[in-house]
Amino acid sequence: MKIISWNVNGLRAIVQKNFLEYLHDEKPDILCIQETKLQEEQIPEEIKALSDYHIYWSSAEKKGYSGTAIFSKLKPLSVITGLDDSDAEGRTIIADYGEFVLINCYFPNGKMSEERLKFKLEFYDRMLEKMDDYVKSGRNLVVCGDYNTAHHEIDLKNPKQNEKESGFLPIERAWLDKLQTHGYVDTFRHFDQRAEQYSWWSYRFGARKRNTGWRIDYFWVNAGFINKVQSAFIQQTVMGSDHCPVGIEI
Repeated sequence: MKIISWNVNGLRAIVQKNFLEYLHDEKPDILCIQETKLQEEQIPEEIKALSDYHIYWSSAEKKGYSGTAIFSKLKPLSVITGLDDSDAEGRTIIADYGEFVLINCYFPNGKMSEERLKFKLEFYDRMLEKMDDYVKSGRNLVVCGDYNTAHHEIDLKNPKQNEKESGFLPIERAWLDKLQTHGYVDTFRHFDQRAEQYSWWSYRFGARKRNTGWRIDYFWVNAGFINKVQSAFIQQTVMGSDHCPVGIEI
């Protein structure tokens, strides 16, 4: 089974670019997308016409903002939208596939203000509590999406220049450390220790052409499930968004 995660930075926009061609060529069993930026009544007709996938949506109350979706060839046993009752930004979809639970999440960005950074850190803590609850109950867990934080210096081009910027703050990185201490594994780093493996590039200053990027899109799994993960990858050559797809095969 191939599972892919992609922050598409606007589904309606990327449908006019390469999204449908990518879906046809890549044929993921499950595709998790973030930043759909639409309400369900705004779903493009080309997406509605897809017959190979069951599609599940979580939209923000604010129009044109945030939002997540799961495209799945296999119908989940159940689907929950929202991390909890306070998730009004359409950031999370939880799908139960029996052998594992999949969480597709668009984690908050903390760059806008101290208030949004606080919201991001609180969201992190709520997510970890949810993850731990699943694992303690005996479930295997796959958590993918745009985490909006680079973990280590190897995960961004200019670490020293960004150590006081949200996305690489010590307090944000410490939460990713906490994932490890709680028994979760960054699947990509489990297989690949190379530098310059990024998943997001600013639209400014020709950053993508120069590969001045950040690795902020992840698949984390509980340690008990890592032996089921056969590979993890980043598709840096896939265009269409400021992020590229990342994925695993299980």
